[in-house]
Amino acid sequence: MVLTPKLELRQGQQLVMTPQLQQAIRLLQLSNLELGVFVENELERNPLLEREEIAREAAQAETGPQQKFGVRDDGKPEVRNGESTPPNGEHPGDRIGWASVRPSTHNGDGSEGANLEEFVAASRSLADHLTEQLNLMVTDPAERLIGAHLIHMVDESGYLRGSLDDVAARLGAPRSLVAKVLTGLQGFDPPGVFARDLAECLALQLKDANRYDPQIAKLLDNLALLGNHNLGALRRAVGVDHDELIEMVAEIKRLNPKPGLKFGSIQIQPILPDVLVRPAPDGGWVLELNTETLPRVLVNRSYYANVAKTARSNEDRGYLLDCLQNANWLVKSLDQRARTILRVAEEIVRQQVGFLAHGVEHLKPLNLRAVADAINMHESTVSRVTSNKYMSTPRGIFELKYFFTSAISAANGTGEAHSSEAVRHRIRQLIESETPQSVLSDDKLVECLKADGIDIARRTVAKYREALRIPSSVQRRRAKQMAARLKQE
Repeated sequence: MVLTPKLELRQGQQLVMTPQLQQAIRLLQLSNLELGVFVENELERNPLLEREEIAREAAQAETGPQQKFGVRDDGKPEVRNGESTPPNGEHPGDRIGWASVRPSTHNGDGSEGANLEEFVAASRSLADHLTEQLNLMVTDPAERLIGAHLIHMVDESGYLRGSLDDVAARLGAPRSLVAKVLTGLQGFDPPGVFARDLAECLALQLKDANRYDPQIAKLLDNLALLGNHNLGALRRAVGVDHDELIEMVAEIKRLNPKPGLKFGSIQIQPILPDVLVRPAPDGGWVLELNTETLPRVLVNRSYYANVAKTARSNEDRGYLLDCLQNANWLVKSLDQRARTILRVAEEIVRQQVGFLAHGVEHLKPLNLRAVADAINMHESTVSRVTSNKYMSTPRGIFELKYFFTSAISAANGTGEAHSSEAVRHRIRQLIESETPQSVLSDDKLVECLKADGIDIARRTVAKYREALRIPSSVQRRRAKQMAARLKQE
């Protein structure tokens, strides 16, 4: 066989990621704050870009793109052209600040009432939190004095710094009494406080969750092996197989090594919604972009024309042409980004009309593919749009990803599937309706949910309960009984 050179013509298609296309994709996934920083940098770098300064009268005449949603006779949402001006002659810019901070006053049943989850709790120190529990749980004056002294020895991470012998000598108390008081304090919230080292901190949290057993105790005794990633030696020391060890390590990683850090001063990052949703007078929904979060830039073509006349070298003309192309592309990309966000948000509102009208119990299971297919977009585009984007609704401000929840099948395979978020809400409702005499275990919660037509495993119930930061049934029963005794006193 003889190898000879030859020419061959082939035709094919290939997607080329140009710098402009990469920039457009990057802009799509930026949050409104990140987008503002990016545009500011472009304004400094490109002399042909300038901010769009719009007078208030002009802004009142042009509100930006919006869609109006109605509901047909068959109960399905319908989109139709909406007014460009909100009712009462208000300008959207006047209502943006109100929409972004006003707490919802609508309950799931349509009644009025404050949604406490939308209020940020006042910041207080770890010492204040522990002292409050000490005053409620410890009645003996000597033990309360020792407890107050131990609280002052706790650092900001929740660890007890100091020796019990020094405390006993300083207070003139038996060391056994100091140790007894410390044991009681280690049951305080948050779980893991008053620990003297990391292993004890993790052990306290596991005991609080009723997950502490001899195997996990051996693992905590060999944390150094875990820190060195010596899983082989750790497996032999604990005496379990590889799969069990992996599960135990995963459980350890879910614990909080510094439980005290959740208290103290809290830096709150304000959330500015990208999309505003409000009810329409006819029972539909009006959807519009939050113009306050959209950077507005223009291409100064007159400046380009004047400077281009004076450009003498090819290098200068090439630089100006690059600036013009980049400026045009940025303006186009910003406009396309806004329209894409609006289209995705429009479909989300279409799918989740039940949630907006009746509350979280009516949140439908939804995934990225369903939205992408409905608006003829790629699933990855929808994923980028919903990252770090927020929607302001009468029920509060939610990240767009909040509306994408997995489906949980109905009991006996009949009926519609349930959203995982709606199931978590139902679990919270069941637990909040408990009494000290009828605290629901995870198994009982499974039975209650099955009676509601929700087929869910006990392990999933426990996972959802822990995600909601709800203690176990044993801890809840103890807390309710304590609260009942305090109320009687």
